[in-house]
Amino acid sequence: MTTFSSLNLAEPIAKAVAAEGYETPTPIQLQAIPPALEGRDILGIAQTGTGKTAAFALPILDRIARNPKPLRPKSARVLVLAPTRELAAQIAASFSAYGRNIRLSVATVFGGVPINRQIRDLARGVDVLVATPGRLIDLIDRKAVMLNAAEIAVLDEADQMLDLGFVHALRQLMPLLPRDRQTLLFSATMPRELRHLADEVLHRPAVVELAHDRPPETIAHAVHAVQEGDKFALLEALLAEADFRSAIVFTRTKHRAKRLAQQLE
Repeated sequence: MTTFSSLNLAEPIAKAVAAEGYETPTPIQLQAIPPALEGRDILGIAQTGTGKTAAFALPILDRIARNPKPLRPKSARVLVLAPTRELAAQIAASFSAYGRNIRLSVATVFGGVPINRQIRDLARGVDVLVATPGRLIDLIDRKAVMLNAAEIAVLDEADQMLDLGFVHALRQLMPLLPRDRQTLLFSATMPRELRHLADEVLHRPAVVELAHDRPPETIAHAVHAVQEGDKFALLEALLAEADFRSAIVFTRTKHRAKRLAQQLE
């Protein structure tokens, strides 16, 4: 059985992985991390929930740990593009957790929050910049950040970025990166337009494509048919029975989410 220890990650990163409780890599991690450690471009296709974030974060952190460099003002060694602010924040938190034992600076930039603080965060430069495309372009236009020092670029959940209309933004951003960068593109699906984009930005990538015609092994699915008026009682029962530390409950509207939160409290 392959374990994380057999991947020969730099010791500080391996210790952080062990502290997170990780023992056995998921299929996407097992197939993507070794070629990424070699510096190859990666095209990874796997469903959400299969561990894609660690699949690109760990080899990136391994490189930073083995080859530390002084920060360059308004620059980043690594650029990670994500479709939403929620995912960007999650990715940044993962980098911070896996990189806890090395000197590492991580910044996030996305819309919906004041831009001036983000400008200040980038002034001294960062190791890892996690960004949504629209806000990143705003910062570039303000000359608050430059991409010409980036060694690695990641496009995470690339199909979602296309669904949200970011294809033109991506085509605007990618030429600003060095030609000799390493590029890692991860997606749950590979529509035709994304295939064209991958051909443009990847150079002889290692292709890791996992079966996506069934749910990931890490996720169990169940369906409960229930009347509208019985939904809350069912949710209460499920929360009482399940053995977990946290849960996410999705609702159709913001109003319902607020009302449900009040009921649960």
